[in-house]
Amino acid sequence: MISDEALIKGCVKNDKACQQALYARYSRKMMMICQRYTRNTEDAEDILQEGFVKLFTHISSFKGDSKLETWMTRIFINSALNHQRQKLYLFPMVDVYETDISQSEDVSLNDFHVEELLTIVKSLPDGCRVVFNLFAIEGYPHKEIASMLDISEGTSKSQYNRAKMLLRTRLSEYQTNYEKLGKTTL
Repeated sequence: MISDEALIKGCVKNDKACQQALYARYSRKMMMICQRYTRNTEDAEDILQEGFVKLFTHISSFKGDSKLETWMTRIFINSALNHQRQKLYLFPMVDVYETDISQSEDVSLNDFHVEELLTIVKSLPDGCRVVFNLFAIEGYPHKEIASMLDISEGTSKSQYNRAKMLLRTRLSEYQTNYEKLGKTTL
C-alpha cells in the first residue's frame, strides 16, 4: 500500500492515480463527517465533492505538522459549515434557556447502533446539530465554535445543551417505541 506521504507528493503533481487512491482511502471517513452536518445524502455528497476539490487545490499547503487525516477532517468540517451558511440553515441561531439535563431520564448509548445514533443526531435542529458535532464529536471548545460560526460563546453552549436535551428525549422515545414493538434489544 502506498503511503500517505507518497500520495500527497503525487497529488501535488496532479497525478490522477494518486488523487484517486487518496479519495478511495479517505472518502468513506470524510463522508461520515459530511453526513453529521446535513440532513440528507445529497447535501453530504455535495460537501464531500467540495471538500475534495479544496483538498486537491490546496494539497501543496499541507506541511505535515499533523496527520493527513486530521488536516483533511478540518477541510471537510469547514466545507460543511460553509455549505450550511450558504443554505442559511444555521440562522437564526438563538440562545435557548438552559435546562438541567441531569433531570432527564438516562439512556445508554450502548443500546443503539451507530446508524441509529446518526439518524437521531441528523434529526436535531440545524444549529443544535452543528454545535453538537463540533463540540461533542470533533472536540472543539465553545470559544472556537463561536468564532467559527460567528455566534456568541453563550449561544454555542445553549445550543449544545439544547442538543443534549433533545437527544436524550429522542433516544428515550426511540427506545420506548422499539420496546413497544416487542423487541428486547436495539
